[in-house]
Amino acid sequence: MIYINQVLQSVKDSTRIRIIEIEESYVYFVNIDANTSMPKKELYSSLLTDIEQKEWLLITDPFARVVKEEELTEVQIYKRNTDWEIIQMNCVQHMGNLLQKSGRETKIKEIATTLDVTPTKVKKILSRYWQRGMNKNAMLPDYANSGGRGKTKNLSEDKVGRPRRVTVNGEYRSGINITDEIKTQFEHAINKYYRKTNNYSLKDVYHFILRDFYSERYKENGELQYRIWEANRIPSYQQFYYWFKKFEDPKKDIEFRQSTKEYELKHRPLISNSKVETNGPGTRFQIDATAADIYLVSSYDVNKVIGRPVVYAVVDVYSRIITGIYVGLEGPSWIGAMMALDNMIADKVEFCKQYDIEITEEQWPTYHLPEIIIADRGEFEGYSVAGLINNLNVKIENTTAYRGDLKGIVERKFRTFNGKVKQKAPGAIQKEYRERGDIDYRLNATLNLKEFTSLIITMVLQHNHKIIDKYPMEKEMITDGIVPTPINLWNWGIQNRKGRLRTIDRNILRLNVLPREKATISRAGIKFKNLLYGSKRAIEEQWYAKLKNKSIEIVYDPRSIDKIYIPSDNGMDYETCILLEPSKQYKLDFLEDVVFQHQLRNELEEEERSKQVQLTINADAMMEQIIRGAEKKKKKALHQPTSKKEKLEAIRENKVNEKQVNREEEKFDLSFPSSVAEQPTEVIDFVSRTKLEEQKEEKSPSRLMEKLKRKRDEEFGKDE
Repeated sequence: MIYINQVLQSVKDSTRIRIIEIEESYVYFVNIDANTSMPKKELYSSLLTDIEQKEWLLITDPFARVVKEEELTEVQIYKRNTDWEIIQMNCVQHMGNLLQKSGRETKIKEIATTLDVTPTKVKKILSRYWQRGMNKNAMLPDYANSGGRGKTKNLSEDKVGRPRRVTVNGEYRSGINITDEIKTQFEHAINKYYRKTNNYSLKDVYHFILRDFYSERYKENGELQYRIWEANRIPSYQQFYYWFKKFEDPKKDIEFRQSTKEYELKHRPLISNSKVETNGPGTRFQIDATAADIYLVSSYDVNKVIGRPVVYAVVDVYSRIITGIYVGLEGPSWIGAMMALDNMIADKVEFCKQYDIEITEEQWPTYHLPEIIIADRGEFEGYSVAGLINNLNVKIENTTAYRGDLKGIVERKFRTFNGKVKQKAPGAIQKEYRERGDIDYRLNATLNLKEFTSLIITMVLQHNHKIIDKYPMEKEMITDGIVPTPINLWNWGIQNRKGRLRTIDRNILRLNVLPREKATISRAGIKFKNLLYGSKRAIEEQWYAKLKNKSIEIVYDPRSIDKIYIPSDNGMDYETCILLEPSKQYKLDFLEDVVFQHQLRNELEEEERSKQVQLTINADAMMEQIIRGAEKKKKKALHQPTSKKEKLEAIRENKVNEKQVNREEEKFDLSFPSSVAEQPTEVIDFVSRTKLEEQKEEKSPSRLMEKLKRKRDEEFGKDE
């Protein structure tokens, strides 16, 4: 319900209003903080809905103060009585018109004319009347001891609960009782201020409550200021704290003040364990990676530090046995995860032998595929896992971001490994931040990658035979006398529980975990990353001639581009493609090197193209200049053919003559420069040369031989 004279405060912007009239289906209200405020109306049902949805809060009337008559001055009483008489004699009878926006200004002007004052004066008197409780003391001027006698609610009653022991000016201040309205204010402030990432303290929230609900608002130098009410009119901090504990919701408080991730990671109830969702070995494997807390040296030069290696581990949730590892420089990435999965199904006896560690199969008997792999979103969220899911029927469960606790078993094992490394290995990180004068632990690096891998294998073998603290043992395990070590739990689970263990050929797993992309088929071969490949199947089926399949899906290892593979539809077979001769120069390169080289070539060509444009423009200009020069020279020539026929008939003869001149100029002279210099330079006169040749021809004793030579030259000219 809504009542006349109730005071409401907006949750959105802290605006405070007073209900001054309820008429049929409308409610009339004024803003109690404005200098002058004329009534506005709102649908009763709409305002009631807003109150029920806590968009408006019921608050204590800020003008509901007890005023002792004997403490008022004669001036205050006179001003109060004068303005009250104006309201009673001139305004009350016209209240219906004054509530309505339409015609209000006209009525105010009429009242101002009757009283011989300005309309602004009338508005101020009406605003004070409506804003401060619509009673006689509402007309008191704003002096130090002024106030209004509005509704006091429970403030006139005795306070319940423990009495306050603090006195002010020798008097006990009893305080106020906490009503449902005040509880609502507390709850609103907790949601608005406490449950935010600002991390306000409870004292801060209490001060916000006093500012928003228990203060007078005024402007000073244009800035809004607050004056907190007297102590006997406000709730104490102890009262607020008492009700805060009543409203406290630890889950909500942590989620809103920090984050949901923080709650789930550090504060959620631990009423279950990872083993609950498994029914035997192989049901769920957890995989994760970490950078080891140690610096390594190069295998080829112990004086070169190569940084920190990445360690991948795959752990069976049911037995806690480590089923696969990878120690290397790849990752955290899909390549590193792929190597760990490959080791997961590998024969561990052969694997350990590569690092000069002799074991039996019983010491590390894992070489199986699981039913489910729990992994991070990074490496196991993308096209690379499609083969695992579709062809090998392995489900992938990706954890949410920053939720390493969802892979708690493998995460805990990493902490154990790093702890042991710090205790024993040189080059280990001893603390995150070195102080001035501390020895740089990177300079102590001693182990290479192979030696560090041997170290990890040794710790894995120890873990597989170590008792697991707080393991949730089953009754049957205890009956069978099982000591909770990973090896014992693995073997017992295989014999007594269903599990989901499967074996698979190692090449088939590799085929399904290698990255996949599209290759293009052209007449030159199967084109992938600008490299050309060929295969027996492609030749037999004449792919290059028919271009039956313009693109095809292939799998590849980015660390070796010597071969790519065309998988079959069922993911259990493949066709090998090898590099063709034009691309064999890249045989020993990594894929990223090839891509870089092609990108570099494209960049160089692109850079050169801008120069080519200028070169083309310059060449065109030079050609045009040569042509224009030739045209000018032709126009200046004195001897022009008299007719087109004569000009065309002389072509062959002109060519013969020109050839003779060119041969004389182009002939090779292999004599030394000194002898060449001694010989006089011959000036060739085309006209004289022709006459001499004619004279020689006439004097020649063998006319037949000369004709044969001429015929030869003519035939050669035709060929040319």
